[in-house]
Formats: sequence, C-alpha cells, structure tokens
Amino acid sequence: MLQFFRSFLKSKVGAFVGLAVLALIALAFAAADISGGSFGAAGSSGHVAEVGSEEVTPAELSREANEALQRVRQQEPTMSMSGLIARGGLDIILNDLIDLKALFAFGDDHGIVAGDRLIDSELQRAGAIQPQAIPRDSVAQRLVARQLLAPAEYGAILPREMAVRYGQLLGERRTGSIAILPSMLFAPEGEPSAAELAAYYKANTDAFIRPERRVIRYATFGADTVKDVPPPSDAEITQRYNADKAQYAALERRQITQLVVPTEAAAKAIVAEVEAGKSLEASASAKGLSAAKLGPLSKAELATQTSSTVADAAFGVQQGELTVARSPLGWYVMRVEAIEQRSARTLEQVRGEIASALTTEKRRNALSETISRIEEQFEEGANLPEMAKGLGVQVQSTPPITADGSVYQQPGQGISPALKPVLQTAFAMQENEPQVAEAEAGTTFVIYEVTDVAASAPAPLREITEDVKTAYALDKGAEAAKAQAQKIMAAVRKGEKLETVVAKLDKKLPPVERVGMTRPQLMQIQQSGRPVPPPIRLLFAMASGSVKIQEAPQQRGWFVVALDEVEPGKVERDDPSVSQTQRELGKVVGSEYSEALRKAITKEVGVERNEAAIQAVREQLTGTNGN
Repeated sequence: MLQFFRSFLKSKVGAFVGLAVLALIALAFAAADISGGSFGAAGSSGHVAEVGSEEVTPAELSREANEALQRVRQQEPTMSMSGLIARGGLDIILNDLIDLKALFAFGDDHGIVAGDRLIDSELQRAGAIQPQAIPRDSVAQRLVARQLLAPAEYGAILPREMAVRYGQLLGERRTGSIAILPSMLFAPEGEPSAAELAAYYKANTDAFIRPERRVIRYATFGADTVKDVPPPSDAEITQRYNADKAQYAALERRQITQLVVPTEAAAKAIVAEVEAGKSLEASASAKGLSAAKLGPLSKAELATQTSSTVADAAFGVQQGELTVARSPLGWYVMRVEAIEQRSARTLEQVRGEIASALTTEKRRNALSETISRIEEQFEEGANLPEMAKGLGVQVQSTPPITADGSVYQQPGQGISPALKPVLQTAFAMQENEPQVAEAEAGTTFVIYEVTDVAASAPAPLREITEDVKTAYALDKGAEAAKAQAQKIMAAVRKGEKLETVVAKLDKKLPPVERVGMTRPQLMQIQQSGRPVPPPIRLLFAMASGSVKIQEAPQQRGWFVVALDEVEPGKVERDDPSVSQTQRELGKVVGSEYSEALRKAITKEVGVERNEAAIQAVREQLTGTNGN
C-alpha cells in the first residue's frame, strides 16, 4: 500500500493532488498553535528557511507538520508521521510556510497589511477553536495572502477559442494500442543473496512501516447492571401529578386555515365569496394572496402566535365555519378545519403511566451515579478487572488493532461495535489508565483501557523476509520492464509498429491490445465509480501520433501506449455550451493566475533554505535523531 502511494506521488497527478491537499492544510491552519515538541538545539535557535528578512523556525515547521498529520488522520487513521514525511509532506508544508511569509513580506513592502480590527474579526470567527491559542501574526499572514491572491482569481474568463476547443475535446474519440510488460516476467531468476536482501530492505525501509497497534481491554454494561432501584412511592406519584397537572387537564386543539387582509371590507368580501360557493384558497389566490394552514394548536398557542382576539374568534365557531377577527396585522379570515378534544385525566387514570416514568428516571439516575462512582474509583487507582467484577460483567481483550478499528494482519475482522465510539480516544490515551464512556446513547456503557502499544515502525527484516523478497523481485523486475518499455518506445518513435516490436521480444508477453474509446465513454466510467485503467487515462492525455510509457500501480509492470488517431468532437462556435464552459473554466484559469502570482512573489522576495536544520526537524519528527 505504501509503495502505491510512493508511485502515485511520483506521478504528475499524484504530485498535484498531494500539493493541493497539503497546501490547503497548511494555509487553512497556519494560525493553529499546536506544539510539536521540543527540538533541542535545532528548536532553540536558527531557522529552517529565511524568506526576505523573515525566518521560518524549526518550531513552526514542527507545529505545522503535527497539525497536518492530525488532519490527514481524519481521512486515513493509520497514517504515521514517518509515512507523511515519506510522501514528501514535510517539504510541501515548508514550501507553504515559505510562501505565506513571502506574501506577507511583499504585502508589507507595498502597503498591503492586516489591521488589528481585521485580525480581531478573524479571531472572533474562529471562536469555536480557542482564538486565544492562535498567534496573531499567523492570522495576519493569512489575511495578507488572501488580499494579494484573491484579486488575481477574480473575474478570470477562458478565451472563447479555448472553450470551443475544450468542447471538441469533450466529445473526441481516440484510437491506439497498449502493450503490457508485467514486472515478474522481467524479475531476476533465483532468489537474492542475504546481502542483497539486507541492502534492499535498508534502502526501502519506509515501504515496510507497520501501523501503530494497540490491545484494548474492556467490559460493557447497561441499565440492568443497576439493582434494587426502589419503586416510586404514592407521595412521589402524587407530587409528579400535581407538578404536571396542566398536562392532564382537558384540552382542545384546532386546525385552522387563515388569510390576513388589510381591511374589514376585504375580509367581508372574501367571506361572501366563500359563502357563495368559492373556496377560501381560490378566493385568496384570485387576489394574489395565499391561505396558510395552522395547527393543531391550543387556544393559548394560537393567541401567542396571533392575538387573544383572533384566538377567541377561532375557538368560538364550529368545525367548517368561517370567522373574522381584527389584529394589529390586519383582518383575519379563518376557517376551522378540525377540532381535537382531550378529556381531563384523574390521578388514578394516569398513576401507572407516572409510576413507569418515575421508575425509568430513578434507574437512569442510579446509572449516572454508578458511572460517576466508576470514574472516581478509576481516579483513585482502581483497576479495570476489579471494577468489572463489582459490576458483574466479563472482561474481554481485543487482538492488536489499528487506528481504523481493523484487526492487525487479519483482513475483514474488526472490533466490537461497543468500542467504535471510544476508538479515537483509545489511540490517544496512555497504557493502563482505565476510563468509562457511553457506547450507545443511554443504554450501553463501556469501561476500557489500553494494555499494550506497538508503535508504528518498520517491521524487522527477519519477520518479513518473504515479503521483502517479493518486493525485491517486483522492484528489480519493474526496473527491467521499464528499460525494455523505453526501448520499445524508442523503436516505435522511429516508425516501427508496436505489435512488431513486441513480437520480437523473447518474453511471452500478453498480446498488444487495440483500444478505441470516446471521452464521453471515459467520463461515464468515472461517474459510475469504476476505476479507469492507467493506460486509458494516459491515452486521453497524449498528443496524436505519440507514444509514451507508464508504470502500473504497485510496480506490477509497465505499459507502452501508442496513440494513433484523435477525432475531435463537433462543437459550433455559437453553441450555448461554449459560454457555459467559459464561465466554469474561468475559475480554473483564476486559480492558475493566483498560483503564478504566488510563485513570482516568493521568487522576488527571495528564499534561502537551511538544509541541515530541515533535516534535523525531519529526524526529530520521525524519531531517527537518537533522542
């Protein structure tokens, strides 16, 4: 899996996606003040980069890396700092910090600043995330960057000729050929020596990182754990009845259709029309008005919404009758649609209902007291098995699990549903510090603790020898397949047919496949959620008559793709879709303008990177500096 990410990020698309995601993280959370830990000499002085007269400190870079890791873990819980850095994340984060400072310095030189009031306003908007913890200078940098870059994006329009060409592109048909060179067909014969295997493992350690694993010991309990809850007494039942007497009193509720008009004459005219056979809704519609339906409402509720006069009128007629009443808003014309009446209920009639409700409340309160007592006893040093024994529940332990709830090295197996609500906490807490939490709202609770933690680290070679051998064979086979693919590409570029070149090889390769597909067909595949094969994606990104090579996912092989013909779709210049395309792609053009301006400003301000300090931060974050 990690090898796939490495290959993905090496591609143009992968690099762009990685840059975009981490750029958003860095820019959006540049104001966060989350400490990344101490950095010894590297953190106390010096800098990782100098941007004009400003510095990017090791502490800043560490803080942003830790914040970025937390954001990535929301989508990929098993991600480690080592894995993030292996993807090139630290360099991307540093580049974004450099850009922020460069934009701020450029703005300062040209009178573009963020005033105190603007910063205060931004901090107020961030009130939910503790604005007092956000450095004001970080907020200022972000605000200046926004002022500089936003105008570059505003109002950008794609030229019409480009929009026409884009429309033709959307309807085009492409025809070509694809040759497949599987890596294992080019892998070395025989097994690698111990020295070769050890050298390969050392050079590719990041590809064999195991995620953090934890063992959770737990026990679940519910309301039935609480015993000997006393039944409610007669006095308690009577007290509750008296407190809720209005709930048991007689009640009348009505559904009403109403219409409000400005004058009494208008109201009488509508009543006359309705009495003559016209519906209230039709009469209202003819006058450009609409009748509203209310209820069911009690008299008091209707008076609150309108006025006591209107409520008296609505409750003074029978079902189906019209009535008119005046209020501060105008004249109400109302028709009673339905009447609901509820008789008063005596204490004896509702005694069982109240007793049941009080019993439930008592059991809930007793359960809350039990949970509070558990928390107190845990704080005083009680252990989980003792607590489980006192509750009369059985203690269980999970196998080693990862942060996404999967059982380590056992595909398809996961944790108990009771542990899912506490999983995130379990991967942030210390060992042997039991806690209690709600597993299912109001019904199920769990006491749990972490009993064993295996940190994220490369697997020892002796434990994964066969996996390393397979990876070695794939890697070497992929290198050889790439070299052969490059030779095939060179021959095709000289005029030979792809099928002819492949036939000359001494390998039993799959036959060359002829492919013909339209871009609408490609889009249909994408919209259906089905994966698009990599060589097909490449086929739609090439120039007519060209040949290119592409690596298969996870180093499984290489593709040689030859595009023979491109037949453009038919789009007229006055087609309405052209104008729509201009507007939609104008946003993309604006983003490119903004990116170009950002790069130009950073270049003008000037940047000097301290590679030694950057490496020190990298080693500190990955724990490879010996501390």
